[in-house]
Amino acid sequence: MTFDIQDILGLLPHRYPFLLIDRVVEFERGKRLVAIKNVTFNEPFFQGHFPGYPLMPGVLIVEAMAQAGAIIMLQEIPDREKKLAVFTGIEKAKFRRPVTPGDQLRIEVDVLSFKPRVGRMEAKAFVDGKVACQATLTCQIVPKAREAAPEAAEAPQEPQPEAAQ
Repeated sequence: MTFDIQDILGLLPHRYPFLLIDRVVEFERGKRLVAIKNVTFNEPFFQGHFPGYPLMPGVLIVEAMAQAGAIIMLQEIPDREKKLAVFTGIEKAKFRRPVTPGDQLRIEVDVLSFKPRVGRMEAKAFVDGKVACQATLTCQIVPKAREAAPEAAEAPQEPQPEAAQ
């Protein structure tokens, strides 16, 4: 199974400039996903990272891997339009080579464990068949709408002085 950009937009809440997945080229439900991110010089972060030597920030490579992992998790959630997959951990992150304009990231995510609300995945990002980044990622499924703050009326009330008679 593959997903084009319209399918991805239907699954992930991210939008430009923070949507970092362009296509899903392989998908095995609940187990594995391979996604593509085309890195172009038009990316807004290249303006300042770094002038004269553009490098994709490592945190954005990890974010792209997390977005790919979120697709795996959200596909398993029946009411996914009401949920978000949020990042909860990064372990053993290693950056092996720079990612520059013109590169194509091939992001491979394998599920290590999956429960209804929590997932743990091994992710790798490749450029030209060589590992650029790898990490173990964890995420959690949470409601998209934030819970309302408790009303002031629900707060403990100060005792009122009794009326004089």
